[in-house]
Amino acid sequence: ERDRAMGFCFYNSIAAAAAHALSLGMDRVVVMDYDVHHGNGTQWIFYEDPRVLYVSTHQYPFYPGTGAAEDVGRGKGAGYTLNVPLEAGSTDGDYAEVFKALVIPVIDQFKPELVLVSAGFDAHERDPLARMRLSTGGYAGLTRSLCDVADTHCHGRIVAATEGGYDLTALKACLESTISVLDGAPPAEAKEPALPATQRSRIAIAVVRSAHAKYWKL
Repeated sequence: ERDRAMGFCFYNSIAAAAAHALSLGMDRVVVMDYDVHHGNGTQWIFYEDPRVLYVSTHQYPFYPGTGAAEDVGRGKGAGYTLNVPLEAGSTDGDYAEVFKALVIPVIDQFKPELVLVSAGFDAHERDPLARMRLSTGGYAGLTRSLCDVADTHCHGRIVAATEGGYDLTALKACLESTISVLDGAPPAEAKEPALPATQRSRIAIAVVRSAHAKYWKL
């Protein structure tokens, strides 16, 4: 796949940023990818590198067809790829449960020196290309969780790079809320109650815990 541009992407800016951070002497970089599509390029670039923890929450099955929970890394990088495949229709509550049970505990154990975010907003409920049910407020909550991790482990060093998002109204709202949270504001109060967690997150959590049982305390 190295010689192919996939998923509307020609240049992997987040992977380049992670590689640059490593070249500057950092030893523990997190890439959190909440784009609705699995980031197969980023995964393969760092698949054998224990210095980069790649975490992806994505609709599954879905394009590009990669991102199974059992894909955990290889060699010295085993355990440093955390794929969280979520069924279509996953809600704010599902994402919150996945972050609470899997994403944040693993990042806390990794103790990153830098948090990079592949900020794809195509898991939004308005997005025309996918079938997830994240709201603008749900995205803001994920960003707040990642900011808290960055504050705890790496003096607030967090960088978000925009990626997917194909409904302009949703994209605008998510960008505004994400920038606001990165700037220190609390997530805005939601206009409507968040949709609760469903069986989708419970299934994903069980599968990922099994795949990573020997790598992390979950």
